[in-house]
Amino acid sequence: MELREWALIAYSILAQMSVGAFLILGVVHFAATRKAGMEEADRLSDRVLVAIIITLGLGMLASLFHLGSVANAPSAVTNFATSWLSREILIGVVFAVLGIVFSAMQWFKLGSFASRRVIAWITAVVGIALVYSMTQIYMLPTQPAWNNFATPITFFVTTLLLGSLAIGVALVANYAYVQKKNPDCADVQCELLRYVTRWIAVAAVVLVGIELVVIPIYVAYLVATGSAAAMASAKMMVDPYSLVFTLRLVLAFIGAGVFGVFLYQNATNPGQEKMMGYMAYGAFALVLIAEVMGRFLFYATQRGVGLM
Repeated sequence: MELREWALIAYSILAQMSVGAFLILGVVHFAATRKAGMEEADRLSDRVLVAIIITLGLGMLASLFHLGSVANAPSAVTNFATSWLSREILIGVVFAVLGIVFSAMQWFKLGSFASRRVIAWITAVVGIALVYSMTQIYMLPTQPAWNNFATPITFFVTTLLLGSLAIGVALVANYAYVQKKNPDCADVQCELLRYVTRWIAVAAVVLVGIELVVIPIYVAYLVATGSAAAMASAKMMVDPYSLVFTLRLVLAFIGAGVFGVFLYQNATNPGQEKMMGYMAYGAFALVLIAEVMGRFLFYATQRGVGLM
């Protein structure tokens, strides 16, 4: 694969992870507020917003490598009325701007809580629209490996799975910072961290379960269609990409499934925060590698109708 194709993989993964992280962080903040109050919820989550914006920024930078030149960016949004690619680019920019605005408002406590909540909801909706637009780009009748149920399902599963595990890692890092800088509030933050991490672990196990069910059904569907292009795509997952395909499933299962279970167990038992952190980092790393492999296969195994 060429650099532009790897840039597309990086952009799609990072953008989806950013959207998922923003959505999950919203749920985390809501739950933490109900459990310990607004101040503790902000202490738990505000720094994480910075990490999300940085991640999205890296994704947008990768998208420029895919376009080939910064000068091509304006022309890429000129067909918004008819092109899903133009819509994706414009919606991505809007999501980034709204994310930065909300992060600044939340960090510096600008405006009322109600106004910040409205911006957060709008940003979340735009983020969902971004992932949806990304799915629609690939729903092409001439590309049977893309034009089916698996594309939207796997894109949204990637969004939530990577987003939830990324939030778990960010919260562990934030707790280490709080514990060092402000020991007086560390006990409350520790309790919140363990509480939130348990739900992140549950979400990871459920989401990887969906993924591990959908992928074999997807491969069987490609074979069953009778389309030469679809069958060629399925065959490529057996040869020459069988190792990548198998390793992708194994890493996802170990990362989100096995590590997810251990993450939940350590989050349940006070005093296991250090091991819980190791599990969070390990789960995220393995699943990230698995998702990159999955996105590589998504692009590498597609075969167009009439291009055999």
